[in-house]
Amino acid sequence: MVSKGPLLRLLTAINRRRMKLLMGLAFVAYVASVWGNFVNMRSLQENGDQKVESKIEEAVAPLREKIKDLEKRKRNVEHWIGHENFELINHDVVEPLYIEVDQIYHLASPASPPNYMYNPIKTLKTNTIGTLNMLGLAKRVGARLLLASTSEVYGDPEVHPQNEDYWGHVNPIGPRACYDEGKRVAETMCYAYMKQEGVEVRVARIFNTFGPRMHMNDGRVVSNFILQALQGEPLTVYGPGTQTRAFQYVSDLVNGLVALMNSNVSSPVNLGNPEEHTILEFAQLIKKLVGSGSEIQFLSEAQDDPQKRKPDIRKAKLLLGWEPVVPLEEGLNKAIHYFRKELEYQANNQYIPKPKPARMKKGRTRHN
Repeated sequence: MVSKGPLLRLLTAINRRRMKLLMGLAFVAYVASVWGNFVNMRSLQENGDQKVESKIEEAVAPLREKIKDLEKRKRNVEHWIGHENFELINHDVVEPLYIEVDQIYHLASPASPPNYMYNPIKTLKTNTIGTLNMLGLAKRVGARLLLASTSEVYGDPEVHPQNEDYWGHVNPIGPRACYDEGKRVAETMCYAYMKQEGVEVRVARIFNTFGPRMHMNDGRVVSNFILQALQGEPLTVYGPGTQTRAFQYVSDLVNGLVALMNSNVSSPVNLGNPEEHTILEFAQLIKKLVGSGSEIQFLSEAQDDPQKRKPDIRKAKLLLGWEPVVPLEEGLNKAIHYFRKELEYQANNQYIPKPKPARMKKGRTRHN
């Protein structure tokens, strides 16, 4: 029989070894865990840094474009700076504006599909809240307001050519709706203020316009084609190219806006060139005028792209004595000359603009 004293000592020694072993294993596990967490944290930090840098770049890239746009816009009016009758105010029309004026030309809104579809909420705010603010200003100071509306209020028209009595064919939930419906609501606001508050309003429904000082990479067909032709890149046609447009030169539009503002015509008036061309014909014309060897590339049709567009300008002729006078080729040559100079300027500043792509047509969701 073994006494209890040695047995207890033996068991105690075994337990001590077991405890040491367990503590050793626990320590190794702890070290492994800490090291693993350190490695994971380091990996997370590195990935996090990359993600943060990526997010910063995403945020900064549009700002760089904004700065370039602002620089370009400033150059667009630099020849007026210092003139006694000119003052440049940097203001967002979504916020109220308090100034003293006699006439308001309310032209605020992005007008090219890539631009207005990029931020549809801001586009809606500009055309609704911005229009309310301008109408409020007109009411306060007794000014006359001219709204730069658009042929887009006609949507993809079922009437051709489009006259001012046509109500339009617009998809209210499509990708272009922020602009189309924004302008339609803006027109409604103008006539509500005219009827209820006695504000004098003029509404110009502007069709495709082009000329010098337009944004080279704004994504519209004229700037896209000229830029692509000058750079030797394919001219991108969305869809078959059979859709039609009517293009007016900028000086014709300005003359029409001034005539409308100073007239007694309060109902909407079309301002555009009734000379109709298919997009494919237009691409071929620009190739010829530029002297470019660029190919024509056909891409998927953009969703809700109007198939026909031609203004009926009988009202403008009769009531304003206005019609376009600048031939298409003459206006295009002036725009091409400007684009060439602008490309040289931007190349010297190490910035080459690229045309913005239109939104591709996607499968439409069926709504029951």
